[in-house]
Amino acid sequence: MTVTNILLSGVVGSTAYGLAREGSDVDRLGLFAAPTEDLHGLRTPKESHVSTAPDRTLHEAAKWCRLALGGNPTVLELVWLPDELYEARTPLGDELIAIRASFLSARRVRDAYLGYATQQFRKLQSRGDGSFSSDTRKRTAKHARHLKRLCAQGYELYATGRLSIRVEDPESYHRFGEQVAADPVTALPLLRRFEEAFQETRSVLPEQPDEAAADAWLRRVRAHFYAAVG
Repeated sequence: MTVTNILLSGVVGSTAYGLAREGSDVDRLGLFAAPTEDLHGLRTPKESHVSTAPDRTLHEAAKWCRLALGGNPTVLELVWLPDELYEARTPLGDELIAIRASFLSARRVRDAYLGYATQQFRKLQSRGDGSFSSDTRKRTAKHARHLKRLCAQGYELYATGRLSIRVEDPESYHRFGEQVAADPVTALPLLRRFEEAFQETRSVLPEQPDEAAADAWLRRVRAHFYAAVG
C-alpha cells in the first residue's frame, strides 16, 4: 500500500498500551492528505486505506477530523502518543497535536468510550459460560482488556482532559482478561462502576468541541496541498 502526503503516523494498539506479549500484532494508525485538486472532481479519493502485514490504517485528513470530533477512541490515540511511538511527523501533524483538545467534548467522549466499552461487554456475553475453545478464550480475554482500557482511558479524558496511552499496571489487565474469559459476567461490575463514575463526575471538557479550530487546520492542509492546474 502506497499512500502519499502522510501527515502523522505511529504505533497504536496493544504495543502502545503496554499490553503486547510475544506474538502480538503491531498496529499502526495514521492520517494523510489527499491532493486538494482531487477533491474537486466527480469521484472523490478513497478516504481510508487498510492493510495487513503490516497492520496499518490510514484515514484522509477530513475523515480523521470527523471521527475525532465524534470522540472516536481509536483515532484520538494518534494525537496522544508518546513521542517515541511516532513513525512519521510533519509540521501539519504537529499542528494537529497542538490543537488536540479542540476535538474533545464531554458528551461525545463519554458516549464514545462507554459505548465502545459496552460493545465489548456484549461480545463477552455472547461467549457463553467459558466452556469454549482456547482461541475463543483468547479473543474473550482480549475483549475484556479492551473493555477495561476503554473505561479507564475514557474516564481519564473526561475527568482531566488528558489521555494516557500506556496503561497503569498492564498485568492487572491481563489478569482481568483471564478472569473474564473464565466467566464473562465478572466484567459487569467494572462497567457499572465506570458508568457511575462518569455520571457523578463533572467533566473539564466543554459541551461541544471546537469545530472552528479543526476546520481552520483542515483548510491549512488543503491550501498546502493545492497545486493549480494550468
